[in-house]
Amino acid sequence: MISNKHKILDAILDQGMLPLFYQDSEKGSVEILRTLYKAGVRVFEYTNRGKSALPNFRKLKEVRDAEMPDLYLGIGTIKTPADAHAFIEAGTDFIVAPIVNPAVAEIANKIGMLWIPGCMTPTEISIAQEHKAMLIKIFPANILGPEFISSIKDLFAGQLFMPTGGVEINSDNLKNWFKSGVCAVGMGSKLISKEVMSKGLYDELLDNTKRALDLIQQSK
Repeated sequence: MISNKHKILDAILDQGMLPLFYQDSEKGSVEILRTLYKAGVRVFEYTNRGKSALPNFRKLKEVRDAEMPDLYLGIGTIKTPADAHAFIEAGTDFIVAPIVNPAVAEIANKIGMLWIPGCMTPTEISIAQEHKAMLIKIFPANILGPEFISSIKDLFAGQLFMPTGGVEINSDNLKNWFKSGVCAVGMGSKLISKEVMSKGLYDELLDNTKRALDLIQQSK
């Protein structure tokens, strides 16, 4: 049997994109999740970036269970064991982090959960590998660029990388990333902008998400 960890990893690789956002509004968060799902998203990361993250996540899980049983719902910006435990209890499917915290890795590994740490240097990548990271987030990708991946990928043969930050819904940008050797891209504010959230531009988000998913399939 394929473990959940492998199923979720496969879902990220198939989709080629991990959309992510945080919004204070519970209602807005639910509407964005529904819009992403309608556009074809089947694996998604909510980020732990505000006081409402945990209650909102619980609500998203409720909506997911009722309306979108085939969606994997993960939590991002998990930096401490306390945060990891809180969101595991709330039912997260996987954990994403901006840093490598071995204590968080241990919690995820103990229950067989996918843990995606953020790395900026070869040393951090090496530490992440020691703690069994199957997929590593390159962050902040807008600072490092595709050239960074091209330069280090041979040092870490077989390692899966996903840049987050500065990835755009643009054919050339996406092609450059995939050509450099990434297996998926994280998409935050370039997809789910502050304007989309504050004005509730869900039709625009629907169109942009469909376009991003199409461009990614063409760029792989």
